[in-house]
Amino acid sequence: MSTTIVSTKLYIPSPRSQAVLRPRLIERLNEGLRLHRKLTTISASAGSGKTTLLSQWIGGCPQPVAWLSLEKEDREPSRFLAYLLAALQSIGVDIEERMVSTLHSPSPHPLPIEAIIMAMLNHITAKPDGVILVLDDYHVLDSKPIDRALGFLIEHMPPQMHMVIASRKDPDLPLARLRARNQLTEVRTQDLRFTSMENSEFMCHVMGLDLSGEDAALIASRTEGWIAGLQLAALSLQGHPDAAGFIRSFSGSHRNVLDYLIEEVLQQQPESVLDFLLRTSILDRLCGSLCEYVLQREDGGSPMAAVSGQETLEYLERANLFIVPLDNERRWYRYHHLFSDALRQRLARKGNDAADGKRIVEKLHRRASDWHERHDFGLEAFQHAVAAQDVDRAARLMEGEGMPLIFRGAIHPVLNWLDSLPKAELDARPALYVMHASALLMVGQMNGVERKLQAAEVHLPAEDDGNMRDLIDIASIRATLAVSKHQPEVIMTESQRALEYLSPHNLPVRTASMWTLGYAYQLRGDRAAAGRAYEEAVAISQKIGHFMIAMMATLGIGLLQEADNQLYAAAVTYRRVLELAGDPPPPAACEAHLGLARICREWNDLDAAERHGLKALQLAAQFEQTDRAVACEVFLARLKLLRGEVSEAAAMLAKADRLARQQQFMSQLPFIAEAQVLVLLQQGNFNEASQLAQEHGLRLSQARVLLAKGDAGAALPIIEPLLAQMEAKEWADEHEQLKVMVVLALALHAQGDKLKAARMAANAVAKAEPGGFIRLFIDEGLPMQELLRAAAASQPIREAAGTQPMHDYLKKLLHAFEIDGPESADKSSPSQLQLAESLIEPLTRRELEVLRLIAQGLSNRQISEKLFVALSTVKGHNRIIFDKLQATRRTEAVARARELGLL
Repeated sequence: MSTTIVSTKLYIPSPRSQAVLRPRLIERLNEGLRLHRKLTTISASAGSGKTTLLSQWIGGCPQPVAWLSLEKEDREPSRFLAYLLAALQSIGVDIEERMVSTLHSPSPHPLPIEAIIMAMLNHITAKPDGVILVLDDYHVLDSKPIDRALGFLIEHMPPQMHMVIASRKDPDLPLARLRARNQLTEVRTQDLRFTSMENSEFMCHVMGLDLSGEDAALIASRTEGWIAGLQLAALSLQGHPDAAGFIRSFSGSHRNVLDYLIEEVLQQQPESVLDFLLRTSILDRLCGSLCEYVLQREDGGSPMAAVSGQETLEYLERANLFIVPLDNERRWYRYHHLFSDALRQRLARKGNDAADGKRIVEKLHRRASDWHERHDFGLEAFQHAVAAQDVDRAARLMEGEGMPLIFRGAIHPVLNWLDSLPKAELDARPALYVMHASALLMVGQMNGVERKLQAAEVHLPAEDDGNMRDLIDIASIRATLAVSKHQPEVIMTESQRALEYLSPHNLPVRTASMWTLGYAYQLRGDRAAAGRAYEEAVAISQKIGHFMIAMMATLGIGLLQEADNQLYAAAVTYRRVLELAGDPPPPAACEAHLGLARICREWNDLDAAERHGLKALQLAAQFEQTDRAVACEVFLARLKLLRGEVSEAAAMLAKADRLARQQQFMSQLPFIAEAQVLVLLQQGNFNEASQLAQEHGLRLSQARVLLAKGDAGAALPIIEPLLAQMEAKEWADEHEQLKVMVVLALALHAQGDKLKAARMAANAVAKAEPGGFIRLFIDEGLPMQELLRAAAASQPIREAAGTQPMHDYLKKLLHAFEIDGPESADKSSPSQLQLAESLIEPLTRRELEVLRLIAQGLSNRQISEKLFVALSTVKGHNRIIFDKLQATRRTEAVARARELGLL
């Protein structure tokens, strides 16, 4: 971000805006502070006086206030957070410069949003005084990632902090829960409407109009107390020869009235000011030098040669002509959104006809593009070139001097422009087809990629040496497309074709080709070659800032680690992928969430597994023609099966099976069948389960069916050769091998070979311990529990578990069986019934377990060790428990729980 961009965007109201005091509303805002509520929302229509009310309240507020006036460009999370931190710095919060500089850096490794917020909150907690954060015009963001970030901020907000959000619509935050907890103060449209007394005070004392009581009442009724309508009407009335006649004719819908009044206001401005307003209305953000550059005539002169752009902007602010300052230095401004809309409509009508007006607008956009390019605002320069319909200029700016805009986070602006171009423009520039295909691939729109590539090939000039780069790009994109279809031969062919003719300086394509080669090796089972390719792709992509390939190659490394049973390392890698993905993440990040979901499930954190699984499904649903959504559905179905929701799991798997067959995702059918076998076994349908396992060649599932039927003797000839085959293969999937070992131990135990079963169980436990597997064992139920208990008492397990970590791990597994068994199922009790009646939200079974350990005096770390969960998970449970019990510390929570009969 350039240093010319404002840092705090602090809105400072003019004296006029504060003239009508509104004590009834100020008292409501003060009440929220007195009651230590977390959030105040001022949700009302445009022009309702939200900002003015906040200005009045803050004028008498003793606490420091960080005020952030938002615009739509701030919907990028890193930009939003940068401004937020700068605003807090302006009131004395000690924010580390390293954190701020990281957000401004073009590095492809942004800090996780939650980590940034937690660090920010730690600095606020260290500040002795209260802090108020105001977010004005929040509706312009319309950003789910920022909504989630603020929800997280509110949930973890320290007591001395209060947030105020002014918006045209309710923010997408957990308002219902905050209302139920008495943590929310609300001001709405009807609250902001001027009363007749406030209307008279505004018209007479603020705007200086001498109106009769009848005229003042009439204008108030026509505007329904809407402050913007009142202000516009008052501006139009100033100097009007027939005020009463104007007021009587004042009618119509809000939009029509607004358009009419703006026309009235504009007609009263000097010609030079009007020309300035119209020509600079194409700008979303204004500064003096930008306005001067846009206003220059072809001969280099300016229609406002006697007055600088900065002086004119300051004049407009003093005249209250709907201009909003964006910083304390008054260097950057913006027009009121509705005002700029009306100005642009009038600008389009300048000239002799519509075509003439269009040429004027395009010329202004072209000059704005040039200014932004000179000042290194690449995206803004591109967007103005698009508005100028200058295809050649937009295409050049899109390419970005070696690193295209789509690889720097501007995928959607580029894609929208390419979608809008007529076929003739694309045919004349085949490179645009190639860029279009790449952008479609990045957002998961697979269906149109090959068509774009074929169109590029058709229109590339024959025997032109300059075509080689486009041909290389086409091969690289086709390799990436084949990755989504798991086609190793196609991936290998296209990747090698790209690398064969690739210039050594074309690092973006080289890193992409190394990643696709790595995936081809992985599909072939050569994990060593896959790992080397992924590592090289990561190294190059980090060097050049290609965040997309850095993310995908890192993801590949995580998949290899998971297959090798390195669950802890894989979890770290998957989280690194999500950091690289940013917020909002691209659809491809679904695989990292799915990997974390599988790991959390293995670690018996089913709530976290479900959260990651649902996030993975949400992202995968954005893909076209890939099997990722099916894979997510299968995982979530198996999770439901673990929780005893057998019929729901069966329905999800049937849906996944239909979709896989319709879309020809044949590689997913064995995974679906494997899960369906487990459902059928739960339902006692052994014959259908056996038939399904045989149909798909699922030998491990066949053995499970035989064990369920009590025929261990028939299961052993299936499992023992399967394990032998896996052990003989150097690159066998270690995870699959571990599952076979577990089932073989069960079969041996059921067959009566206790000693051999104990040895196999000991080997499986030893192999599983470094990865921390839990569900692998407890999913097998009572037979595995009995086997582990017997094995723990036998000589073979003691020999295999000769180390303390191994001994502790076995104890951990046996404890997991105890808390997961049927005896721990939820039961109705008077205390639970009392809790449900007394509290807004009941405690879950896990929260009750944590609460009991708190009452025993255990520390957070001791609780995490006893329950075998992460320390952060315990702290998260604590916060939720305290909120539900309306307590602020452990002793209060325990006392409240005893009152309710929970302890």
